[in-house]
Amino acid sequence: MTVKNTPFDRFLLVLNGLFLTLAVLVVVVPFVYIIVASFMDPTVLLNRGLSLNPSDWSLEGYRKILSNDAMIRGFFNSLLYAGAFTVFTVLVSICAGYALADDTLAGRKLVMTLFLITMFFGGGLIPTYLLIRQLGMLDTPWALIIPGAVNVWNIILARTFFKSIPKELKEAANVDGASEFKIFMRIVIPLSKPIMFVLALYAFVGQWNSYFDAMIYLENSKLFPLQLVLRSILIQNQAAPGMIGDQQAMAELKRLSEMIKYSSIVISSLPLIIMYPFFQKYFEKGVMVGSLK
Repeated sequence: MTVKNTPFDRFLLVLNGLFLTLAVLVVVVPFVYIIVASFMDPTVLLNRGLSLNPSDWSLEGYRKILSNDAMIRGFFNSLLYAGAFTVFTVLVSICAGYALADDTLAGRKLVMTLFLITMFFGGGLIPTYLLIRQLGMLDTPWALIIPGAVNVWNIILARTFFKSIPKELKEAANVDGASEFKIFMRIVIPLSKPIMFVLALYAFVGQWNSYFDAMIYLENSKLFPLQLVLRSILIQNQAAPGMIGDQQAMAELKRLSEMIKYSSIVISSLPLIIMYPFFQKYFEKGVMVGSLK
C-alpha cells in the first residue's frame, strides 16, 4: 500500500532538499576552489582569480612543497603521531568501554563518575605542562600520543555499543567454557568494527589537525608535525614583508605565500580524503550507537 504525501509533506521534502543542496554547496564550493587554486599560477590567481585556461596553470606550488625537507618530514611525523595516537585511543576506549558495560563490575559507577568529572574539570595548561615534563615526555613524540589517549567521550560511545550486544552471546560462550579474554577477542571484537572505525576516524582526524600541543611540548623542529610546519611557513611569509623594503621582493614573497598556501592545504588533506571512503560504510552505524533500543 502506497502512502500519499500531503501538500505539507511535499513542501517539507522540497525544503529539506534545498537545505541539503545548500549544505553540500557550502562544503564543496570552497573545496573545489582550493583544489583548482592549488594548480594555478599565483600571479594569475591574485590578479584575475580562477581560470580554466591550461596555460594559466602551474605545478610550481607542489614542486616547492615536495622539495621542502621540513614539509616531507612533517608529513611523515604527522602520520606517525596520528597513527600511534589512533591505536592507543581505540585500544583504551574499547577495553575501558567493554569493562564498564559489564553490570557485574565492582565500582563501575564510581569509575564512570570519575571519568565524567574529567569532562568538565581539567588541571589547566601549566599543571599539564609540568606533569609532561616530570614524566620525561617533553620534546618527545610521547607528549602528543599518550596524554590524550584516554578520551572519556570515546569510552562512553564504546560502552554504549557494547551494551547493545545481546547478552545471550556471552552467556552461550560461557556455557561452552570460553574465558572472558576469549569472549572479548573472538566474539566482541569482530562485532565491534563499526564503533572501532568511528573511534579511529575521530582520533586520527583530531590528531592530524592538531598543532597546539606540538607547539607547547616540542622544541626540536625535526619532530614538528605537518600542521605546525605549515603554520610556521605561513606566519613567516606573512610577517616578513613588513621588514623588506624592496617592493619587488615583497611581491615575490606574497606570490610564494599564495603558491604554497593552497597546495599545502590539499596535501595535508589527502590522508583524510583517502581514508574516509574506507570508513564510511561503518560510520553511520557507529555514530548512531545507542539511538535505538
